[in-house]
Amino acid sequence: MIAPTPIYAYEMSDNGAAVAVSDLDTASPEGGYRWVHLDLSDPAAFAWIAQQSDPVVAGALMRADTRPRMAEHADGLILIMRGVNLNPNSDPEDMVSLRLWVTDRLVITTRMRRLMAVSEIADQMAQGSGPATPADLVCALSQGLTIRMEPVLEALVDEIDDLEERSVDRALRLRGELADIRRSTIALRRYLAPQRDILARLSLEDVGPLHHPHVRVTLRETADRIARLVEELDMVRERSSILNDQMVDARAEEMNAAMLLLSVVAAVFLPLGFLTGLLGINVGGLPGASWPYAFALVCAACLGLAGGLIWWFRRKGWL
Repeated sequence: MIAPTPIYAYEMSDNGAAVAVSDLDTASPEGGYRWVHLDLSDPAAFAWIAQQSDPVVAGALMRADTRPRMAEHADGLILIMRGVNLNPNSDPEDMVSLRLWVTDRLVITTRMRRLMAVSEIADQMAQGSGPATPADLVCALSQGLTIRMEPVLEALVDEIDDLEERSVDRALRLRGELADIRRSTIALRRYLAPQRDILARLSLEDVGPLHHPHVRVTLRETADRIARLVEELDMVRERSSILNDQMVDARAEEMNAAMLLLSVVAAVFLPLGFLTGLLGINVGGLPGASWPYAFALVCAACLGLAGGLIWWFRRKGWL
């Protein structure tokens, strides 16, 4: 069987030294663990993962569409997490999935797109150091993913703050920006909420290779940070809903004001139209038909009637 070409592959010895692995078919030395990071597009990845574990694990790690979850299987743990997309020309809310198979001696991770948290740990191992155990590696990955979410959430909060300030004078012009914020909030919360739940569960239960007390404390802190981020998203969502309601109300008020103006104009011209229509009938007996000042008198009467109606509407506060 042809071994896949890893993105990263490192051997962590029990004395805390990391060494790059060039051949995945070589056996791991006693003590420590091996971390292999693979690309989902590698055609040899599925068969190799299945050989290291079983087809169930390989299917979980190679699935294209995933949501954050955890599942104990045999002697290991399947863990799916998400991180914000910080790659160039990408939207942060288009979150990138990281799939992990964790045992006491082996950690396999797979991805479709690059994650900064993974690259940071790989850089540490390239310098000869890194997480001492698989549990520490899971903690470092979860912390790295969470830390990079915080600036994205802070930017969303800043955007909604700015939108609320500008909505005082230009509410109807900001509907597109508000829609973008609401879409980003929905996309981020879709993955952050289940990720919060699985990290909280990992911090409370003795799960496979993550049973160390210090690991549970670290995971609990990470779960608390994600819980705070989810609360921030909920707050942004509620503020967006309130702002949207204000925009809807402002539009309704503008429409009501326009309809009121049209109604007043119609009310002013209705009696004038009736009067001119009455005088315009082509029959005999119309008063003033032979009087040269009759037209001027009718015009003055129409102006007086219109002025009186306008004064009345202003008095009632309709204008």
